[in-house]
Amino acid sequence: MRRQLVERHVKKNAAEIADPSNQRGNEMKDLTKVFHSGVASATLAVMLLSVAPAAAESGDTIKAIIARGELLCGVHPSRPGFAAPDDKGNWAGFEADYCRALAAVVFGDATKVRFVALSSQQRFPGIQSGEVDVLARNVSATMGRDVSLGLNFTPPIFYTGTGFLVHVDSGIEKLEDLDGATICMAPGSTTEQNIASLFSARGMSYTPIVIEDNKQLVANYVEGRCDALAKDKAALPGVRAIDTENPEEHKMLPGIFSKEPLAMAVRQGDDHWYDLVKWTVYATFVGEEMGVSQANVDEMLQSPDPDVQIMLGVTGDLGEKMGVSQDWAYQAIKQVGNYEDIYLRHFGPGTPIELDRDLNQQWVDGGILYGFPIK
Repeated sequence: MRRQLVERHVKKNAAEIADPSNQRGNEMKDLTKVFHSGVASATLAVMLLSVAPAAAESGDTIKAIIARGELLCGVHPSRPGFAAPDDKGNWAGFEADYCRALAAVVFGDATKVRFVALSSQQRFPGIQSGEVDVLARNVSATMGRDVSLGLNFTPPIFYTGTGFLVHVDSGIEKLEDLDGATICMAPGSTTEQNIASLFSARGMSYTPIVIEDNKQLVANYVEGRCDALAKDKAALPGVRAIDTENPEEHKMLPGIFSKEPLAMAVRQGDDHWYDLVKWTVYATFVGEEMGVSQANVDEMLQSPDPDVQIMLGVTGDLGEKMGVSQDWAYQAIKQVGNYEDIYLRHFGPGTPIELDRDLNQQWVDGGILYGFPIK
């Protein structure tokens, strides 16, 4: 399909993809590699595996955060709906709100968080080295990352999978139509690996255009230098709605072609910090399941349900056992919200990126969000 476009794409990208005035121009040229065999580059994986993760000592992370007076949260440089700054540098997004919920747990103040934008290549060294305290950057939890990069993953906060965005007038209607196509993707991503496996298993070929900078990546697709843009499918509506001049000229191919459980990550070795991050995530799940929301959390302090009382710190000593205030979950829900509050704020009806919850529903509603009991 469209094999005659390949040579034109290769020539255009070689000449245009890197901006010589950009200080990272040479790096971009190196990253933009074309493999006619359809096998994605493993360079980044080798680089990451060669980085020796800095060991975290139990309790050190929370002590450093409190002494600093703010949480350092690694996020995507610009992925609308998940994490992106406005023109004044104010961050918004689903993952950004999870960082705020964590700050509310630690400090009782959701504003005490500094967002650190990390590229796909910077994200793992950033958390390994301690540049950030937690990574909330569209990271898929995988076995390889878990056992090789010195990371611990929280319960997934968003379930998605690889998808493709194409131009409506391209004639591409399904995955098989991408045989011989040129595909834009980010380096070192599970998307890059997924596409290599996906096409190999089907005996299909493709030309990968691998670009680190997200804006350049999307721009190359929009300007027609590649036939398809590959990302987590949940990210593609944002690209279409915000990054294209005429959204109706672009469409997503049907289907999701991988499992991408997006999760927050911390360094291995500090169980105290890992527990705090993990149970903050569970508090948003359980809050929704119990009907405790940002709007009614004050009223729910009077709930006769003993499980609600324990979660909100009315009874019990779970906060003390974690080294935070008794009302830790109350603060997270009051200041940021439960899972539904956070989801609807960024992906609900009336938002620029409206997404159906699909698997991101409570287990009692047919989804796979399952919060461990807070008791």
